[in-house]
Amino acid sequence: MYDLDRYLNVRSAYGASFAPDGTLSFLLDATGTPQLWTLDEPREWPVQRTFFEDRVTFASWSPERRELAFGMDEGGDERAQLYRLDADDGTISNLTARPDAKHRWGGWSHDGDRFAFASNRRDESVFDVYVQGRTETGDDATLLHEGDGWLSVGGWAPADDRLLVSQAHWNFDQDLYVLDAESGRRRHLTPHDGDVRFTSAQWSPDGDALYLTTDYESDTKYLARLDLGTIGEDPDESDLATALDTVADGGEWNVGGVALDDETGRLVYSRNVDGYTDLTVGELAGPTAIDEFPAPDLPGGIAGGVAFDEDAERFALSATGRTENTNVYVVEAETGAFERWTDASTAGIPRSSFVEPELVRYPTFDDRSIPGYFSLPDDWEAGETPVIVDIHGGPESQRRPSFAGLTQYFLSRGYAVFEPNVRGSTGYGREYTHLDDVDKRMDSVADIEAAVEWLTDHDAIDPDRVVAMGGSYGGFMVLAALTEYPDLWAAGVDVVGIANFVTFLENTGSWRRELREAEYGSLEEDRAFLESVSPINNVESIAAPLFVLHGANDPRVPLGEAEQIAEEAAAQGVPVEKLVFDDEGHGITKRENRIEAYTAVVDFLDEHV
Repeated sequence: MYDLDRYLNVRSAYGASFAPDGTLSFLLDATGTPQLWTLDEPREWPVQRTFFEDRVTFASWSPERRELAFGMDEGGDERAQLYRLDADDGTISNLTARPDAKHRWGGWSHDGDRFAFASNRRDESVFDVYVQGRTETGDDATLLHEGDGWLSVGGWAPADDRLLVSQAHWNFDQDLYVLDAESGRRRHLTPHDGDVRFTSAQWSPDGDALYLTTDYESDTKYLARLDLGTIGEDPDESDLATALDTVADGGEWNVGGVALDDETGRLVYSRNVDGYTDLTVGELAGPTAIDEFPAPDLPGGIAGGVAFDEDAERFALSATGRTENTNVYVVEAETGAFERWTDASTAGIPRSSFVEPELVRYPTFDDRSIPGYFSLPDDWEAGETPVIVDIHGGPESQRRPSFAGLTQYFLSRGYAVFEPNVRGSTGYGREYTHLDDVDKRMDSVADIEAAVEWLTDHDAIDPDRVVAMGGSYGGFMVLAALTEYPDLWAAGVDVVGIANFVTFLENTGSWRRELREAEYGSLEEDRAFLESVSPINNVESIAAPLFVLHGANDPRVPLGEAEQIAEEAAAQGVPVEKLVFDDEGHGITKRENRIEAYTAVVDFLDEHV
């Protein structure tokens, strides 16, 4: 048996980008936080390029020079700054130098002379679009467009004359726009009624169309082509319907994303099939036709983050699975042949010891079938196995069986792990995702009760040793499960969770409040309901010991959520442990902090479970 430190020292390599000369960059957490590294050949010893205590969040090679742009925030505060690294002499320049603001990368121009980004530096609650020269810094950026919501820049048109911009109204409703790169004039592309997703948009090689994923008039997302010539200057929804053509239908599953090289027309898109990735590789053979190439059979079953090389002869992506830690692979586009380029360590733990989950479905209160991943330790004993019900965040998210060192550690210690995708999860169609909206919030908690019923009927599980654990929205689900169904639980672990929807919405980052109100309900119209479902207002029902873990710099779920639930639960006589990290945000990312945090969680569970 290996100790927890070893499992939390399993490395991950991801976020690949190709330089014009074929050098590969990627992020690797070998030092304890993700930093920028490069490789010239597969499985060589990589070169570390950044040496910060804080995490690097992305890196992107210039299309013309040996320089990279990368992002980094401070202490998990998510106010990312943009930097430029000269790959030859190693010098680093802060391109934005506005630590009070968020900066979201929008891509290099094709000549590498400029880059675009979105930032809330003018008004914390909204994002504007900026363009900046590659050697300019700080306030040199040109404000191209003043936004009125959550804007993201999707990249430059092939002629560098326009920018693609997405505005998110919430996670299940977006609009697309084109900005003139000189005047900033905005053109609306996707007028629609109701909630429609327009995501992963990419420019066509001629710049006259976009390829994107959408669920317009569909329960699941499909790959579509949007003809820009059909969209007028003042379009209505009939123009959108005429301009939008299906390229590939995902069937009962979502097309998750598309990567398209706008010079060659080569593309890779994925379907999310019950949480696993099904890749299609090919080349445009017409506006809506694709000549398909053999798809790579990558290990692990989950892949993403596609980046083409200069000629689109190859592409890099990361692959992972419950028994495969994350590594970067390079694929020959036409043949599907692939090679692993990175060698992220398993910390000496044999991959053969990792446990693969079983995909199961269980019945819930309204006769729906809820999917989940169930993992049993190798040496389980009938009726004596404790189980951790591990609930994902979001809620517009999905638990997928990627590698998780903590999960493998719990399995090695004799715990079973159950990971449900309760109603509200993504990956199973629009209708399923909306089943927990606003006044249906507690139906998703009832799905957790049904999961425990299914588990306690299993031969392996000890019904008196069931643990609820989850982070972010999953932390709310833990607290709600403890208050709604107190007799089911031996313990609860709340990581950066919501205890009070009212104080959460009042104190979360102003730039994201509107997006969250669309999911949970608004302070103005739904306050009474939000109070009724907030675990803090039902805290007297909690009977199980509670561990609360949080980052002091969390801009999403502020620290006050942890403080109030820990204080109120302790006042009720509940055994409570609270652990706060001053240099973390929405989640515990630094390895030394993760080791401290989860060692404390393990000790807590050993005592109470």
